[in-house]
Amino acid sequence: QVQVVESGGGLVQPGGSLRLSCVASGRMFSFYYMAWYRQAPGKQRELVAGIFRSGVTNYADFVKGRFTISRDNAKITVTLQMNNLKPDDTGVYLCYYWDQSSDYWGQGTQVTVSS
Repeated sequence: QVQVVESGGGLVQPGGSLRLSCVASGRMFSFYYMAWYRQAPGKQRELVAGIFRSGVTNYADFVKGRFTISRDNAKITVTLQMNNLKPDDTGVYLCYYWDQSSDYWGQGTQVTVSS
């Protein structure tokens, strides 16, 4: 079993920045993938950014150049640095963990971009 816990959401004005963190703990394999998804009211859940243990990353087009995902393998922590936030970035951000055994979701953290 793996536990996934997010932190770092909040309210920010357009153009501002936030940093989200996700910690995974429990029984894990050496090869894993972690990612951030988001879900806005009335919309489908969508991938924001992901990163493999190796450091290979993938980003949604709508965040390229604004968001950066990074990881600390020793702490099994993934961080999402979000800059130049826009109102459309508002939603619940969920951390996702995958390895060869299974996959797990965190509870999510709310990000609200509003003036």
